[in-house]
Amino acid sequence: MTQVFVRLRLTSTFALSARFKGHRADHWSSKAKKKPKDKALDHFDDFYQSVYGKGWPDIREALLQEKSKYLAVVNNFSDSERVREELESLGAIDLRSIYKVQKELLEEEEFLDEQNGKKRAPGKKQIDREMSSFLSKKQLSELESIYPADSNVEATSLREVEELKAKSLNELDENEGFDLKVTEPLQPVTLKSIESEVEIELDSSRIITPSSGLTLSALQEYIPATKLKGLEDFILESEHYSYYKQGSDFTVTIEKEPSMSIPKHLTMYTFEEMNNSRFKSAKRGSTGVVDYYLLDGGSVLPVLALDLQPGDRILDMCAAPGGKSFCAIQTLFPSLIVMNDVLPKRVKRIHEVIEQCLSALDEWGGRLLITQNDARIIEDKNVFNKILVDVPCTNDRHSLHSDDGNWFKSVYIKERLKLPELQTDILVNALKLVSVGGTVVYATCSLSPVQNDGVVQMALKKAFEEAKVVMVVKDISKGLKPLECLYNFGNYGLKYGHIVIPTMGNNWGPMYFCKMTRVK
Repeated sequence: MTQVFVRLRLTSTFALSARFKGHRADHWSSKAKKKPKDKALDHFDDFYQSVYGKGWPDIREALLQEKSKYLAVVNNFSDSERVREELESLGAIDLRSIYKVQKELLEEEEFLDEQNGKKRAPGKKQIDREMSSFLSKKQLSELESIYPADSNVEATSLREVEELKAKSLNELDENEGFDLKVTEPLQPVTLKSIESEVEIELDSSRIITPSSGLTLSALQEYIPATKLKGLEDFILESEHYSYYKQGSDFTVTIEKEPSMSIPKHLTMYTFEEMNNSRFKSAKRGSTGVVDYYLLDGGSVLPVLALDLQPGDRILDMCAAPGGKSFCAIQTLFPSLIVMNDVLPKRVKRIHEVIEQCLSALDEWGGRLLITQNDARIIEDKNVFNKILVDVPCTNDRHSLHSDDGNWFKSVYIKERLKLPELQTDILVNALKLVSVGGTVVYATCSLSPVQNDGVVQMALKKAFEEAKVVMVVKDISKGLKPLECLYNFGNYGLKYGHIVIPTMGNNWGPMYFCKMTRVK
């Protein structure tokens, strides 16, 4: 009987052995088999749920959409007038026109509120109504250009035009007669050499000084309390970010930026909210370069934040694939632009974009350069007055849709955990390189507060301690406000920068960016 019992016990033991049975879904061995993009989603669910709370499900839904929304940036070195006409025929709208309409609306509201002694912003319904009026007028203009008054068009078509006109005028009456003006199309652009320098008035009152007393750790607020998924379950991510607590005793000066503008020759087209129409792949025009460049709608904002002016000397420290530099070139302002990256394959991608979109490098007379350097050790001080620091990051949208080059691969665990340290070192070098009075814009395509505000905090502290660099952070909320009809600028406790949150209506981003100006 004893032998039978022993045999039954052994049989039972073997029957339950993990060697012969599948593991639970949350067992480490099951997690290790997950694809990188699945690991990324698990990590974001753990981390971003705590950061974005009730907003995370909607953000998650937008991020998981296979296709995001794009802007088409017109190439001034192609047949720009034809390109604009073709994009408008698709129903796309000039971003500058949208910005102008919304800015005038906001200014009108501010004026009326001052007259009435009130302080209030226009509601979303009123903004939407003004946008509808703007779109109606735009459609009317297109119809009238197709069916002029003296043409032999059927009466029904003419009645439709008149009804549309009357509807537009009624909407204007309802909105207190506010005059919405459609921007005239740009004339063909001729590239000229711009060598004038920018005179920058310094404000010595803008300072950053170490705090006299200890405060709550600013960066500790950005530290995720979750564990990484998979074999690294026993590694607390917060342990790798404890280094950033050192920035808690540093005071940062923040100034409000009164305005923002879209440069005259930077022409961008998009579709209104909830319109997910797709742009066709750009073709080459008569000059041999592509008609336009497609990029995520959030990616143009760091370029606008640079506030480019004639004669600017620009360094794009991590430029690949080159979309942001392309936008900067389209302003026709730079007297010098250097597009840099660290890996040969990324530098090759920049060359490919230049070949597709612009003329040969030797035709630029040394004003456009492509370099391969580690951004942390570039030494060209006082050469650049505008520096874009679009650092390597977890690239949240890409991480959810592709396993290639995914930061959540097991082989990249250490590199991913050290991303904030790498980002800080790159930004610190940019703060040291930029000339006094110049501007640095830091950017990521991540929702992580650690990689965003956390890196800005630590970099400002290190730059001051190592090189006595004094910076002021610019709050450009007011300048961004006219774009709120297209962008969701999330308000999730950010202290320094701004972030574009993906939505189903305008599915671009995430894109974090922070503008800093050197004063000493």
